[in-house]
Amino acid sequence: MPEKKYELTSEFIKIFGIKLFRIKALASFSSISSGDMGGYIEKEDNLDQSGNAWISGNAKVYGDAKVYGDAWIFGNAQVFGNAKVYGDAKVSSEAKVYGDAKVYANAWISGYAQVLGNAKVFGNAKVYASAKIYGNATVYANAWIYGNALVHENAKVFGYALVYESAKISGNAKVYGKSKVYGNSKIFGDYKVAGNAKLSGYTFGKE
Repeated sequence: MPEKKYELTSEFIKIFGIKLFRIKALASFSSISSGDMGGYIEKEDNLDQSGNAWISGNAKVYGDAKVYGDAWIFGNAQVFGNAKVYGDAKVSSEAKVYGDAKVYANAWISGYAQVLGNAKVFGNAKVYASAKIYGNATVYANAWIYGNALVHENAKVFGYALVYESAKISGNAKVYGKSKVYGNSKIFGDYKVAGNAKLSGYTFGKE
């Protein structure tokens, strides 16, 4: 592989007044062939020149955000601010990862999902549809967050837990095991939901 795996072309778009340049592969790696056109970045710091990380389609990475390792950003996804996406993580569709958020390992963010603030999503976790992870929240292992679910503040969702529909997890709450929290359920404070629990329309704690 040459010293650089891609270059910024002269083709650009503007987003919030910032110029983003389409990238072009200079080498073949992973499923990418030399000469393939990619997505858009503001500067080389946004996409590592080593590894198999790639940005394709109309995906955009800008600000001080960085994509590296074997991560893949595609569709109309956006990664910006100080966000980092790495490992084998994927961000696709209309998803956004921004602020100081980190998405890594085998995590996949898709749909209209958003991960922001100091949130972390990793392991085999999936966040999709219109779900939102923010604050200092952590989603990991094999957890799935989807629908209009919100996970924020210092909440943690892990194991094989599912949080979906309009459920809200916040405070220092933990949802794990094979538990399911859905409907309009709200789990606040220091509450824990574990095992095979199924909660729909329940409220524990105060927001």
